[in-house]
Amino acid sequence: MHYVIVGGGSAGWMTAAAVAHAAKGSQRITLIESEEIGTVGVGEATIPPLQFYNKVLGINERDFIQATQASFKLGIDFHNWGREGHRYFHQFGEFGVNIKGISFHQLWLRLAASGHPFPLSDYAPAAVAAAQMRFLPPMPNLPPDTPQLAYAYHFDAGLYARFLRRYAEKLGVARIEGKIVGVDRRGESGFIEAVRLQDGQKIAGDFFLDCSGFQGLLIEQALGTGYEDWSHWLPCDRALAVPSEKQPENFFPYTRSIAHEAGWQWRIPLQHRTGNGHVYCSNYISDDEAAATLLRNLDGKPLAEPRLLRFRTGRRRKFWNGNCVALGLAGGFLEPLESTSLHLVQAAVFRFLSLMPTSPAYDPSAEAEFNRLSIAEYEQCRDFIILHYVANERPEAFWRACRSVPMPEGLAHRIELFRARGKVARTDGHLFSDSSWIAVMLGQLVIPQQWDPLANTLPIAELQTKATELRDNLHRAIARMPRHAEFIDNNCKAGAEMGAAPIS
Repeated sequence: MHYVIVGGGSAGWMTAAAVAHAAKGSQRITLIESEEIGTVGVGEATIPPLQFYNKVLGINERDFIQATQASFKLGIDFHNWGREGHRYFHQFGEFGVNIKGISFHQLWLRLAASGHPFPLSDYAPAAVAAAQMRFLPPMPNLPPDTPQLAYAYHFDAGLYARFLRRYAEKLGVARIEGKIVGVDRRGESGFIEAVRLQDGQKIAGDFFLDCSGFQGLLIEQALGTGYEDWSHWLPCDRALAVPSEKQPENFFPYTRSIAHEAGWQWRIPLQHRTGNGHVYCSNYISDDEAAATLLRNLDGKPLAEPRLLRFRTGRRRKFWNGNCVALGLAGGFLEPLESTSLHLVQAAVFRFLSLMPTSPAYDPSAEAEFNRLSIAEYEQCRDFIILHYVANERPEAFWRACRSVPMPEGLAHRIELFRARGKVARTDGHLFSDSSWIAVMLGQLVIPQQWDPLANTLPIAELQTKATELRDNLHRAIARMPRHAEFIDNNCKAGAEMGAAPIS
């Protein structure tokens, strides 16, 4: 089999590295990319499953962090969502501990109603560590009461692509520099036979992986797969991205998301700079106004002019079509509000590896299963993002319009169930845990009308004592951890010679 990957960047090289690692030299893999076209990202925030991707590929965590100027991420700090001046934290990992089989958040709802002064986030290790600007990964020989922090990363997307390119090329992936100007298809099946480059080269393959970004060079332009538009639910259609100077006092271990009148702004602290962007709807704000809002809200000097990206939220009607699979932006786009972009690439790559063809023979069942799972995952991510827009009290026209559109049926049920009794509706193969739904529901001011009746079985005084002790112990243990900047300086600072031992 000859696998041809069209497009580089994070998606292309994540795909190349994983396929090459799985094939172990048994398959031919070629990646075609053009320096002329370039890539989208200026900085990336991720979610914890990226650790799994790196571990499967045997990537040393310290090497990865140093090579990509990475920092650690414990969650997302939301400002002005829900309403102006409101703030909440969506942490990785769980809240508290269940007591006598009762979910901790249900016990907390009862406590809050009785005047308990501490927010639910005070019982989440990642949220407490983020508030104290501290970080420590799981390591041997730590005190037994040391909390386990769930974490992900911030890193430079361009450096990450280069890091994975080196990895993939060592495993035999051949890179071809060139711009694709045509696609040849087989007459009877319509499958892709080869791609033609501007310099006259013709690259034939058995299976093609489209990582060409928004244009969907193969999946859409060649195969005409079609696109399911979700912009009626998620109307933001543009983003401006700009890096700024690093501010040491703001080197926090989390992503910051700040809502504005017609969209929201991200802030991603890296070791060498800060990544910033403004996602917005062009029907409610001009590009110049959006750029002014972004630049006005930077915490350091901009290092470039804002770069404009246009997009349309949604997905391809099929991610796998014939002998082509689309990954990353070629497969669909969901705004990076919950940092799912690279996860969707990672999940698609592993899904492909579990179903990948080992001969040119067409297997419609593999195609159908890949599409079924991919569609379900995209729709779950979509609904989680829509939640931020519909559970909102902001008065501006953009936010009122977001609330006026009937939401997907599954999300409407989730909100109704949580508001009625504080319970999270479960789905198969879910990406976001109950604690994530709870953090965002409460953060977006979806307040349950009652709690689980089982929470009433504990005497309130006993519950208050247990909760206070749990909180105090957690805060003391977190306070022993090093500061985020200190941990990086001592263990994985970019450019430092730290040896090859893993840090976790």
